[in-house]
Amino acid sequence: MTVEAAADEKRALRTAFGAFMTGVTVVTTVDECGTPVGLTANSFTSVSLEPPLLLVCISRKSLSLPAFLRTEGFAVNILSESQQALSDRFARPADDRFAGVAWRPGPVGGPILDGVCGWFDCRLHDRLEAGDHEILIGRIAGFGQERLRPLGYARGGYFLADI
Repeated sequence: MTVEAAADEKRALRTAFGAFMTGVTVVTTVDECGTPVGLTANSFTSVSLEPPLLLVCISRKSLSLPAFLRTEGFAVNILSESQQALSDRFARPADDRFAGVAWRPGPVGGPILDGVCGWFDCRLHDRLEAGDHEILIGRIAGFGQERLRPLGYARGGYFLADI
């Protein structure tokens, strides 16, 4: 297989994955100095109710990954329809993604962003290596939700969930 064919196949696979509509989250933690760290992720799912577990996948290429690998916990913030700019901000490299962003620490200490549809603050339960990603499994220690419309993502673009 040629390099071009492999790249075309990779793009085609990414496009196929993009047909699955997802919510948009910002996954957050604090580093060893107490500085908040976060990134946009749509690879998030519930795992179990007993015990309460969820998972997120973080690319090994992410500059934020080292903070997540050293943390004892993390938070998942489900973005609302008015937070597309926040999603974009946390998806791009920046010196301080949290500059001017209102947040508070969750029960475990993960940053909970203001205005989100829902949030989960977790203790790290397990971590798995999977291809080019790390899977973080969190045991939910606190959560909350608001009756706001969620922000969705599919086929490379945002959409508003009509619920």
